[in-house]
Amino acid sequence: MNEILTHFSGVIVNTITVLIGSGVGLLLKKGIPEKLNKAVMTAIGLSTIAIGVTGIMKGQNQLVMILSMVFGTIIGTLIDIDKRLENLGDKLSKKTKSSESTFSQGFVTASLLFCVGAMTIVGSMNAGISGDNQMLYTKSVLDLISSSMLAASLGFGVMCASVFVLVFQGGLVALSMALGSFLSDFAVAELICAGSVMITALGLNLIGVTKIKVANLLPGLVFVPLFCWVFEVVGPFLS
Repeated sequence: MNEILTHFSGVIVNTITVLIGSGVGLLLKKGIPEKLNKAVMTAIGLSTIAIGVTGIMKGQNQLVMILSMVFGTIIGTLIDIDKRLENLGDKLSKKTKSSESTFSQGFVTASLLFCVGAMTIVGSMNAGISGDNQMLYTKSVLDLISSSMLAASLGFGVMCASVFVLVFQGGLVALSMALGSFLSDFAVAELICAGSVMITALGLNLIGVTKIKVANLLPGLVFVPLFCWVFEVVGPFLS
């Protein structure tokens, strides 16, 4: 039992910090001028883009990233994950009796911001494989700040995203406990790269430049290990 708690403590802490941060944001919502709120959201968006670009540079093979993103986007669009997340947000909105027009937007945006990216992938893998939660603890501090600003802007949906954080990151940790040792450094680097592409897209959405359905890109992460394995097997024959 103690060993399981060790592996999942980072996820639990991250979930709690999102709850606390969004709670603070909701309390301060009426006290923060709209002009200041928009400025802070722009800053968060730009910072998100910077984090994404930094992660993209960790990729070792652009073809893996391109093929994974293309095939993942096809699957994600056909399934329409973005719409399904929005529908989940709408259901949560009804259950919590929230009348906010931004509830679903807040839920989807926060869920993706907190769960897609280098720190989520590497942090969850470290926690699952070795029980090292240091990166998830660091991420928790960042999410504490981000969730407060997002909640002040987008409302209660951000707090509900804590459920997605618990399920998604918890799933990654569990998967890493089972399969993490089979992933090569090459595959981990490409997972970070693909996840960072999605983080960059989310940052562009946050600053209002684009309206990319980032959730529909998520299956790309599933294709990354597959294409990495193909390149590792075929690569020697092509050189």
